Amino acid sequence: MVGHRGQLGGDMMRAAAAAGHAVTGIDLPDIDITSRDNVRAAVDRCSPETIVNCAAFTAVDRCEHESAKAFAVNAEGVGHLGAAAAERGASVFHISTDYVFDGKKKSPYVETDAPNPLSVYGKSKLAGEALLAKTCDRHFIFRIAWLYGTRGSNFLKTIRDLARKRAGTSEPIKVVNDQVGTPTYTVHVCKQILSMIDTELYGLYHCTNEGQCSWFDFAKAIVQAYSIQVDLAPCTTAEFPRPAPRPANSVLENECLKKLGRNIMPEWEIGLKDYLEEEKNQK
Repeated sequence: MVGHRGQLGGDMMRAAAAAGHAVTGIDLPDIDITSRDNVRAAVDRCSPETIVNCAAFTAVDRCEHESAKAFAVNAEGVGHLGAAAAERGASVFHISTDYVFDGKKKSPYVETDAPNPLSVYGKSKLAGEALLAKTCDRHFIFRIAWLYGTRGSNFLKTIRDLARKRAGTSEPIKVVNDQVGTPTYTVHVCKQILSMIDTELYGLYHCTNEGQCSWFDFAKAIVQAYSIQVDLAPCTTAEFPRPAPRPANSVLENECLKKLGRNIMPEWEIGLKDYLEEEKNQK
C-alpha cells in the first residue's frame, strides 16, 4: 500500500486487513516514488503481489505553481511503480481523478470519453495513467471524485467546522453552486477495489458513489446531518476564484463496472450516512 498515511490509503489499509489480506503500508520517507531506484528497492523489499497506489500530490492549486513536482509525483512516480510491478509480475491499482476532464460535457463522463484536463493537476494525473498503461499490463486505474473520509482534510470537514464557527451569526457561508459532481466516501472506494483485487479484469474504471449534486447541495446535506443552524449562500465559480480551474461537470458514470456487473458503489447520500456512523463509532 503506497501512500498508506493519506486519507484513502489509511482506509485502504484497514479495509484490506479486515478482508484477510496480508498488507504492508509504505509512505514517505520510506519510499520516494519520484526515484526509480528507490521504488525498485522498496518493491523488492516488500515483494508484493499487488500494489495499491494512493500516493499523489493532490494540492490542486499548488500544482499550478509547482508543476515539476506535480508531474514527478503524479506521472513519473506512477511509471516507476508500474515498471517495478511489471518486473515482479505484480498488479497495480492506481487512483486517478475526475480532473482529467474539462467538465464541458452535459451528461456524466464515461471511461471512453476523451480527456481534456484544464489544470496542471489534471494533466499530471492523466500523464500518470498513460505511463502506468505503458509500463504495466496488469493495471487497474480507478478514477474517483469529490473524495472524503474520516482521515485527512476534505470538503465535508471544512464545511462542518466552518458552520460550527458561524452558527448563530449573521454571516453566511458562500458555497459554489455551478459545479456538479458526486461526493464519494473513501470506505466505499476501498470496498470496490477489494472486490476486484483477485480478478484479472485490468483496465480503466470510474469509481464514485451514485447520483450527483453541487457543492452547495452537498454543503446543505452536511449542515443538516450535523443539525447546525447556519446560513448557506450559493455563489458562482467566478465569485470564488481559485488558481487552478475546476471542471463544471465532475460527474463520473461507473459504466465499465456496471457492464461487468461489479458496481457496488451506493448513492452518495448513503455514503454520507455511513461516514457519520464511522465518525460516531470513533468517538
